[in-house]
Amino acid sequence: MNFSEVFKLSNQLCKFSPDGKYLASCVQYRLVVREVGSLQILQLYSCLDQIQHVEWSADSLFILCAMYKRGLVQVWSLEQPEWHCRIDEGSAGLVASCWSPDGRHILNTTEFHLRVTVWSLCTKSVSYIKYPKACQQGISFSRDGRYLALAERRDCKDYVSIFVCSDWQLLRHFDTDTQDLAGIEWAPNGCVLAAWDTCLEYKVLLYSLDGRLLATYCAYEWSLGIKSVAWSPSSQFLAVGSYDGKVRILNHVTWKMLTEFGHPAAISDPRVVVYKEAEKSPRGALGRPACPPPRAAESKYEIAAVPVSLQTLKPAADRANPKIGVGALAFSPDSYFLATRNGDFQVLSLCWPVTGDSLALLSKDHFCLCFLETEDGADALGQLGDHT
Repeated sequence: MNFSEVFKLSNQLCKFSPDGKYLASCVQYRLVVREVGSLQILQLYSCLDQIQHVEWSADSLFILCAMYKRGLVQVWSLEQPEWHCRIDEGSAGLVASCWSPDGRHILNTTEFHLRVTVWSLCTKSVSYIKYPKACQQGISFSRDGRYLALAERRDCKDYVSIFVCSDWQLLRHFDTDTQDLAGIEWAPNGCVLAAWDTCLEYKVLLYSLDGRLLATYCAYEWSLGIKSVAWSPSSQFLAVGSYDGKVRILNHVTWKMLTEFGHPAAISDPRVVVYKEAEKSPRGALGRPACPPPRAAESKYEIAAVPVSLQTLKPAADRANPKIGVGALAFSPDSYFLATRNGDFQVLSLCWPVTGDSLALLSKDHFCLCFLETEDGADALGQLGDHT
């Protein structure tokens, strides 16, 4: 496993294009697009203010940059750098922005979650959806792009509405058995919608497309519950990250727990292989330093002797939202690997490209890529995924 050089980053804004060919990163008001293979800059765009959100269209042809403080969205074309689009929400304000699956509509959520505005880049038409709920993940599209599920809050009760994306008409509307709905997520096959409750109550609910409750899962009670949820690309597994520092994998047949993974601070099991990063200085012929290629390895991995103590950050117990629990989950595209992050390590976020041969590691102000080139590298990533 090899690492690239470290690049500057703002607000952890770093996204792979859906086709896996490009990597977009933001530094204040600048948007930088690089080729993943060489990490060379392909395009450089300047926005009107500091970028707070960036997102690729599904066909990797357009990039959305949102500037919430100014209520602005700017859209850039990868194929036509001179073309751009500007959406101004005006006095309604802006708190969230995302693409529809067709890559030609943008959904903007106004301040106070009064409505969701759907803008068409093709026809310049506008549609409105009322009652969106202010929650962690309140908008989810089915993988085929046909349906939109929206979390709603009406009369102090949680609901989910399902819309047809072709004309944004309501298809289904049902209430959820939650105290305070925190998020919803479609399975990739579009057959099941996962919904989860507030972190004060551990509850995952699985609904069918017509609103039937298929199953409910609860791992424990009377403690902080769910922090993150992710479907495997195959739709066979649902990973649930919890505040107790564990990841629980549910199967798609019975919706029972298949297995669980922890984040121990010390590794003592002799069967577990732990790889430790060490500095590596490549040298050329006759001992002269070699000219590094674009993806030259600046470090290597050595097998560490067990037991091994991992570096952790002690959470501040006297502050709100302590850095505990599994807050990031990422399946590899083939569903073979699961990378997870516990709240007490330096890496703040991570993401896979669709090719699955590299992994972006993000800190507060920088990011780098790690590349998998051998079987040993894949094994190393498996261990990294268990303990990052």
